[in-house]
Amino acid sequence: MTDAVFGLVLAGGRGTRMGGVDKGLQLLDGRRLVAHVIDRLAPQGGRVLISANRHLDDYAAFGHAVLTDPPGLEFAGPLAGMLAGLSAIPHDAWLLTAPCDCPHLPLDLAARLLDAALPHGLAFAQASREHPTHALLHARLRAPLAAYLHGGERAVLRWMRSQPHGIACFDEEAAFANLNHLADLHG
Repeated sequence: MTDAVFGLVLAGGRGTRMGGVDKGLQLLDGRRLVAHVIDRLAPQGGRVLISANRHLDDYAAFGHAVLTDPPGLEFAGPLAGMLAGLSAIPHDAWLLTAPCDCPHLPLDLAARLLDAALPHGLAFAQASREHPTHALLHARLRAPLAAYLHGGERAVLRWMRSQPHGIACFDEEAAFANLNHLADLHG
């Protein structure tokens, strides 16, 4: 089943909480954040993609296809990156998403999300709170997601809740910790 799952690192934001730097390219323990996430996603899917809107050559140097947000949806948030990912995969495939600032993802994220998503076509993670950017989406959600975004909506969890979905529950909230501030990289 892993050949039908494509991993997507969401690195297309403006990094405003990090002072406008490109989060995925910041160093944690001597390595770029995006490299940590790629290492966690790669064994869980057939191929890894990177959603980015800046420093495209830097991201391409990691050896994976780099996708920009669809035209008219540049910097429209994580859902724009998800739409780019859904548009790049085969019609019968799944897209496993994770933000570039979460370097400690569970190594069984794909398997547990798939169990929750199979009846619905969509599932997201939950520990002590919901984590909608840690999700598994079937390619058939491309059209409903495009309609939502082109309607001016951007809220990830609202869209996911509007679709048939499952939730994969995890015990460790720390696995989903976002490193949102430069100080988080050194603490």
